[in-house]
Amino acid sequence: MAQQTKTLNIGLVFGGRSGEHEVSLRSARSIFEAIDRSRYTISLIGIDRSGHWHLLEESQFRRLTDDALAALEDGGAEVALLPAPNRGQLIDTQGIQGATRRIDVIFPILHGTFGEDGTIQGFFDLADIPYVGAGVLGSAVGMDKDVQKRLVQAAGIPIVPFQTVNHHQWKTGARAVVERALPLGLPLFVKPANLGSSVGISKVSSPAALAAAVEAALEYDTKVVIEKGLDAREIECAVLGNDEPVASVPGEICPTADFYSYEAKYVDDNGARLLIPAPLDPEKTRQVQELSVRVFQTLECAGMARVDCFLERSSDRLYLNEINTLPGFTSISMYPKLWEASGLSYRDLISRLIELAIERHSNRQRLKRSYRPNPY
Repeated sequence: MAQQTKTLNIGLVFGGRSGEHEVSLRSARSIFEAIDRSRYTISLIGIDRSGHWHLLEESQFRRLTDDALAALEDGGAEVALLPAPNRGQLIDTQGIQGATRRIDVIFPILHGTFGEDGTIQGFFDLADIPYVGAGVLGSAVGMDKDVQKRLVQAAGIPIVPFQTVNHHQWKTGARAVVERALPLGLPLFVKPANLGSSVGISKVSSPAALAAAVEAALEYDTKVVIEKGLDAREIECAVLGNDEPVASVPGEICPTADFYSYEAKYVDDNGARLLIPAPLDPEKTRQVQELSVRVFQTLECAGMARVDCFLERSSDRLYLNEINTLPGFTSISMYPKLWEASGLSYRDLISRLIELAIERHSNRQRLKRSYRPNPY
């Protein structure tokens, strides 16, 4: 890529209408602290739980994110990005200041619904502004665990046996759903299909507990995935790139509880041990990396993703668990730590992701937007 000659203004977008709102703020604070200020300035754009956008001053942002798992309730001028090519200008919605400022690249660190499910990515496409991460399709299928699993299964990538149930099926035939799911074998994991950070996930160890677990997951989504639980090691790998993605060294998560829950990730400092690199032999390391890149490409991802795998203890067989197209991005999150162990610092990783966003946008800009039949 050509040497950057000007300071770019990065719109760091965080918060959002999701059960992962608080996690998003933590990721945003880490990016804000680490980004290369000689190359980038930052506009802090917080989306509150009702969906309103706010432009925060640095002092407001620091006060807000000093608290663990804080939430954005209000504060800062309300702004909007118009869903049409307008040179990336943030508009003051109160009409007092007009165009607030120009944004060159969006760095969305919005975990969960309305953040990594393709909705806001489509909005950025309409605004014709470069943004970090996968596009509409890769984000949407990466977010939906049901569709994701069916696509990678069709590509011959091994997955854990699962069943899917939607809200209507459950309300009209709960007994049939239970009877269909139990042959998968206990324990079972019940998950909202479109959420991350282990929000709404339950481990089910008895038939009697399955109904309550489904009900709990349906509080967060209209569709639920019921998965066979494996006695397996949890291996994660970070992928970076666009057309030629590369994989990091793998890492291993060793939960101290039954599974890697929300509390273990974000509340309990002793909830899990992270082994980076994972204690794998060279051949298994290669297999993890190859599977991760293959999943990334199969699901039309771009920029970044974290691929989570299971390594079954009894068979030493590797399975895809899921892909996360906007993984946690705190300084202690697995994705940046895997790249740090692979020789790419947190600061340089942020810069590389911004470069990839610009590269992808430039490639799309070269596409024709009108059609003229070839006279020959």
